[in-house]
Amino acid sequence: MKLKVIGGGLAGSEAAWQAAERGVEVVLYEMRPSLTTDAHRTDKLAELVCSNSLGSNLPNRASGLLKAELRKLGSLLIDCADASALPAGGALAVDREMFSERVEKKLISHPNITIFRQEIGEIPESPAILATGPLTSQALSEQLKIFTGENHLYFFDAIAPIVDYDSVNFDIAFRADRYVYDKVGEGDYINCPLDKNDYETFLKALITADRFPLREFEIEIEGGVDAGNDTYFQRCQPVEVLASRGDRALTFWPMRPVGLVDPKTGRRPFAVVQLRQDTLAGDLYNLVGFQTNLTFSEQRRVFRMIPGLENAKFERFGQMHRNAFLSSPKMLDANLAFRKRPGLFVAGQLAGTEGYAGNIACGLVAGVNAAHYLLGKPPLQLPVTTMIGALIHYITHANPDDFQPMKAMFGLLPQTDQSQRLKKIERYEYYSQRALTDLAQYLEVNALV
Repeated sequence: MKLKVIGGGLAGSEAAWQAAERGVEVVLYEMRPSLTTDAHRTDKLAELVCSNSLGSNLPNRASGLLKAELRKLGSLLIDCADASALPAGGALAVDREMFSERVEKKLISHPNITIFRQEIGEIPESPAILATGPLTSQALSEQLKIFTGENHLYFFDAIAPIVDYDSVNFDIAFRADRYVYDKVGEGDYINCPLDKNDYETFLKALITADRFPLREFEIEIEGGVDAGNDTYFQRCQPVEVLASRGDRALTFWPMRPVGLVDPKTGRRPFAVVQLRQDTLAGDLYNLVGFQTNLTFSEQRRVFRMIPGLENAKFERFGQMHRNAFLSSPKMLDANLAFRKRPGLFVAGQLAGTEGYAGNIACGLVAGVNAAHYLLGKPPLQLPVTTMIGALIHYITHANPDDFQPMKAMFGLLPQTDQSQRLKKIERYEYYSQRALTDLAQYLEVNALV
């Protein structure tokens, strides 16, 4: 019997690979290019539509631990990300086109995977994995509403603009990484410094700039998508929304100047806008943390007020899109399958995981469990002391009344008397060591074949 995987994003691509690697015949459906979305730019599988960063690689960071676990579990997408990595300090940033091309090539060449480019507008029969992501088509959204008996939830997400490297003014901008003071003019990030007057002028322009109206989403909302408790996902809020929360809000994130010294003044700037490399060629850079819903003309006007970007050439403007997700604690069991239909699994952001690496992890677990369902093997249920195990446990066991998508964070992991006595960094290192030890022990007992 063949396994159908609906959606060729991060979770669907990982799920298809994991099932195929276990000998299951997989049919992967991706609706692009016949039906695309406002957020996607290509028809490639595993396209990164927002940032090009998969988060920290440091072992004492939640995102770093998550990726370390994924490497231990043989994640295809993390392997492709490592092979497409760009200089980004302690983070894993990738050339997004190279990354997608690597993933697509691996999937196309796998003997157990067949790919169809078509929309699936109905709930598939088991065995299947729904990995249609936050931009699930209108037709399938309607069917999900009927199938679950509930309107699913949504929040608004936003994308940051990308500028041409050659248009950055390095008479003002400078290269540096945070807390690295002995390498003047070097670093993976481009920094645009602002003094207090620059910042206040920019802030006023940003807050008063014209935005795209949210009315464009009303048709989708009327089609069966209701708002969750938060209109915006907390980690991807438009920069203009953050700015409206207080005069200094942006100087805490994303314009925080800590750890940076302007080599031209020898002092820490009042505020900084950072640019991160977006392609291996180094010709494009994205504005870190500058997701936005400003109109394109206003983005050009306002963001060119940033010192060093006065002549910036925008290769992609920021924009907003609607992200849908299910109330997974109500609907899914611990294996990511619908309680009302065994063998129908959900993966990725539709299930309530947030962040690139989190969605890859969810896809990996769903893919393994779907394969094991077909093969009559026990499901993959990782210890809750691991980041992946804790994340999956959260989205399937959280309070459904106020459920929101969850990213990897150390707060999901169980505490012990020993961990509570440790300082924060030591505690995080303890969690990471415990997680990797418990994962290794689990894999010794439960061979993932």
